[in-house]
Amino acid sequence: MLVGVRIIAGSLGSRRLEAPPGLATRPSSDRLRETLFNVIAAQIEGAVFLDLYAGSGAVGLEALSRGAAQVEFVERAAAALKVLRGNLERLGVGEGFRVHAAAVAATLRRMVAASETGHQATKFDLVFLDPPWDAAEEYAATLGLLGGSAAGLLDAGAVVIAEHRKKERLEDRYGSLERTRLLEQGDAALSFYAARRAAAQE
Repeated sequence: MLVGVRIIAGSLGSRRLEAPPGLATRPSSDRLRETLFNVIAAQIEGAVFLDLYAGSGAVGLEALSRGAAQVEFVERAAAALKVLRGNLERLGVGEGFRVHAAAVAATLRRMVAASETGHQATKFDLVFLDPPWDAAEEYAATLGLLGGSAAGLLDAGAVVIAEHRKKERLEDRYGSLERTRLLEQGDAALSFYAARRAAAQE
């Protein structure tokens, strides 16, 4: 059990989480998650939440605890998947979620393909991504997809949030996504993006 990683508030508040061993998976700190959920508090109840590079599932589980209707976890690392599924079981979470054991880009493309054939009606209200900090190319690839060919997966008014190193400067725009807010805390930062629907339709 990794000390300090816990559900902060909601129906599962104060429950502790296990985290994968090693440094490849770096759970968001309690303080940063509290900041994140303070910002999106008005949108979380009943939301459909996509947790990319989910790791231990700390962010998605926080969303479920605070009233999200559905959380989709995407994680491909075997060790992280084992811990994620263990956390879901340990917390007694039996519904309202789905785990995609695959790479993020492949999962997004599969969701797009399903939506184009009428098999995927789900649109996401909130998307959170926290790739390994050393995999800087993942930010551009994933945000580029969400602002491009996968933009149809986002509901009207959706917010996409990327956690990254403070010194890692993300772009202000990725296709239809435009950064609306940047919050910095310690070595970490949160970039908030919204879809420029009106601009995309002009």
